Amino acid sequence: MTTSGSKDFELDVAEYVEEAFERCGLEVRTGYDLKTAKRSLNLLLADWANRGLNQWTIKQRTVTLAIGDGEYDLGNDVIDVLSVICRRDGTDYSLERLSRDEYLTIPNKTTQGRPNQFFLDRQTTPNLKIWPVPENTTDVVIYDALTRMDDADIYTDTMDMPFRFYPCLAAGLAYYIALKRAPNRVQMLKAVYEEEFERAATEDRDRSSFNVVPKYEYYRAG
Repeated sequence: MTTSGSKDFELDVAEYVEEAFERCGLEVRTGYDLKTAKRSLNLLLADWANRGLNQWTIKQRTVTLAIGDGEYDLGNDVIDVLSVICRRDGTDYSLERLSRDEYLTIPNKTTQGRPNQFFLDRQTTPNLKIWPVPENTTDVVIYDALTRMDDADIYTDTMDMPFRFYPCLAAGLAYYIALKRAPNRVQMLKAVYEEEFERAATEDRDRSSFNVVPKYEYYRAG
């Protein structure tokens, strides 16, 4: 028995559209069919950004600090910041995340020192606010950012995702198209999509060791 030895199966945008239309019991017949499907595909990707953490979209980036400057605009592809550290003389110090209210109530926002707290102002262009503000230009802030996926622009483009999410994308696009073209299949395709997404998202979780340590401070020997 022989196998292909190939591990490069990948769909482009047009093939996802064809697959989704077939699941709706339809065929792609016009240029407008492609256009409306591509629009739905990009809206689907926006929905994924709201559904939680996609591990392959996490990018580690660096901010060059300036003395006394506690605010830094990040890329407009940044959805959220997961963790932040300040690196000083080869040692990494974690920064605690503040809420908007907690940052607002800091009495003196010009205090200089080694940054140990941050607030992400999630505007159209996210702004990272750190405190205390930098006291030198040698400290470096490094952060893990959850970023948006590349858009579906050209029909021959492939999608920015690992292969394990291919079924989920096809199912989601079929559901979105059914909302417009095949209302009789909406409930069925929605159920398939949610099941595929749950399966893919569960597999995509971060894995780490989990240890439970009991506390004995209230324990008394009998």
